[in-house]
Amino acid sequence: MRNFNGNEIELLAPAGNLLILNELINSKSDAFYLGGKEFNMRMHRSNFNFSRQEIKDSIELAHEKGKKIYITVNNLMFNNEIAPCLDYLYYLEELSPDGLIIQDLAIISLIRDNNLSLPMHSSVMMNVHNLEMVKELSSLGVTRVVTSREIDLQTIKYWNSQSSMEFEYFIHGDMCSTHGSQCYYSTMLFGNSGNRGLCMKPCRWDYKIKYNGSFYNTEFPMAVKDMCMYQYIPELIYSGVNSFKIEGRMRESSYLHRIINAYGDTIDSFLEDPCFYDRDKHMEILYDSRNRDLSTSFAFGNPKLEFINRRYEGTGHFYSTGKVFSKPVQEHSIDDKHITNAKMALLKDTTLNNEASIPLLSVKCDTLAQVESAIVNEIDIIYISTENFRKDHKLSVASIINMSKIKGNSKLVLSLPKMTFDNDFYKYDALLNNNGLFNAIDGLMICNLGALAHYKDFNLPLYSDVTMNIGNTNTSKLYAEYGLKNIVLSLEMNLNNLKSYMDASENTNVEIVAHGSPSIMYMDLDLYEHIKVKKPAYPADNLYFENEVLVLVDDNGFEHPIYRDNHNKNHLLLYKDICLLPIHNELSTLGISILRLEIGHYNINDFEKVIKAYKKAISHPKDTLDIYHNLKPNHMDYSLGALYY
Repeated sequence: MRNFNGNEIELLAPAGNLLILNELINSKSDAFYLGGKEFNMRMHRSNFNFSRQEIKDSIELAHEKGKKIYITVNNLMFNNEIAPCLDYLYYLEELSPDGLIIQDLAIISLIRDNNLSLPMHSSVMMNVHNLEMVKELSSLGVTRVVTSREIDLQTIKYWNSQSSMEFEYFIHGDMCSTHGSQCYYSTMLFGNSGNRGLCMKPCRWDYKIKYNGSFYNTEFPMAVKDMCMYQYIPELIYSGVNSFKIEGRMRESSYLHRIINAYGDTIDSFLEDPCFYDRDKHMEILYDSRNRDLSTSFAFGNPKLEFINRRYEGTGHFYSTGKVFSKPVQEHSIDDKHITNAKMALLKDTTLNNEASIPLLSVKCDTLAQVESAIVNEIDIIYISTENFRKDHKLSVASIINMSKIKGNSKLVLSLPKMTFDNDFYKYDALLNNNGLFNAIDGLMICNLGALAHYKDFNLPLYSDVTMNIGNTNTSKLYAEYGLKNIVLSLEMNLNNLKSYMDASENTNVEIVAHGSPSIMYMDLDLYEHIKVKKPAYPADNLYFENEVLVLVDDNGFEHPIYRDNHNKNHLLLYKDICLLPIHNELSTLGISILRLEIGHYNINDFEKVIKAYKKAISHPKDTLDIYHNLKPNHMDYSLGALYY
């Protein structure tokens, strides 16, 4: 293991199968990470990944060479996978790998509750982006964090000074435009989850842009460059990064060998001679052999449009095979057959009560007018967004306090941002220290483990958001230890996943997104910047969205709306809104107790139509299908979301 001023430095390389590992074992890497044939974030190629015996052989081989092996068990987990996953963990326990790289908190609970001794490292898919989360993961037994892709080196340096955590950082390879674990579009379009190793990369389609009545000939406006930190080894070390991670578990050994040895050689050169080493020694080789163009990503701050790639883009080619990931397809629509099939699947083998329980209604509000309307219509839970799409939202501390005086039985819940960075805690702590606001609200909507740990002692009920990706009861039970008021289910769940969760759940406050569109992609990249550097080609109005909303136009002409919030974060929403209205009674029979309406992006008239339709259907369940057929889509059409599959 390499060492600098008493701190261990590790070069961590990927290995896609045993043949590749054997070809790379004598390279200049200190450790390898690899995945089994199950519970693994790289599942596209059948001849890749390791059988159980091959994992055993790999660990023995690496340890003989004085190198480490980390096993990826980094999928989002569903209930029917918990038992086989535990069996897999028991098997890995016998092999003594040097660590597991995990995404789902269910793995933490399984290791803890079964007294296993497997070291745990949080995956980039856990999206660690604040110090509170680092500290809480440490308390749960995690010893290393792979940071969110959007974290810069200065932040890691700060975290390193405030914790004993090890930090792993991607230094080379494929990057994503969306925050880790916050992209659900591959699931919505294909039923293949980006959080489960099957992403079909719709971010790399060749979209054009329409905005404010004009058409722009953009090229691949969401496709991003590959990471390359070769010239910044000193900065990585000074920031406190312990493990330098190369991406590429689906790459061949010839590609990886060149990169591993280039980085290994320059790290050694720096350690031997930190004053006079050559930063550029192998850079020409890396540059000439690149597929996409290269970038330092977010290592030194938001790269903005400099991060966008065009080299070799084209429907998402998988460079190591030449195959195409995907071409643009249409979001799925609902028809009567889908409704019937969904009803049958939800009620299969379910013990029916005489009648379904009456669910509560919750709604996400983006404007003061929506909050007022929700109160007038006696919505049970009103989530007040702090990520506002409309400039004229008119929300403020004073307006929320005023709303609390007329809210009646409605609960006003302040919704925190999906990404709560360190500086955000200072801002929202100050907001909550305003006694008027604190007394006006009935809770906080929490979007990540760090915020949950931070606010659990604030004496306010805490509600979960879909960003917490709760797909199994082990995860929901762990979150319940923090006092969560509700469990909102993952957007990734298909009908079978939903049913298996509800059959096992003992929670009485289970919430599901029933209508509208939450953020399907959540980005720090501001796609609105494209129109500042491109001239409009010709006039063109949006088909289904206001012209003030930027839409990405795919090769088939479908328009994907991008909303920009008041923090300049970008949110891709569905153009066919989720609508579970026709199956709401079956959902309630199954045990779903809260139906959430994600309609903050609606204008006030459409907003009121939807909440009135759901209230009427809940009051008159026998009239549900008639109410559904009379509720015309606000955008292109309706969808069942992941419940289509």
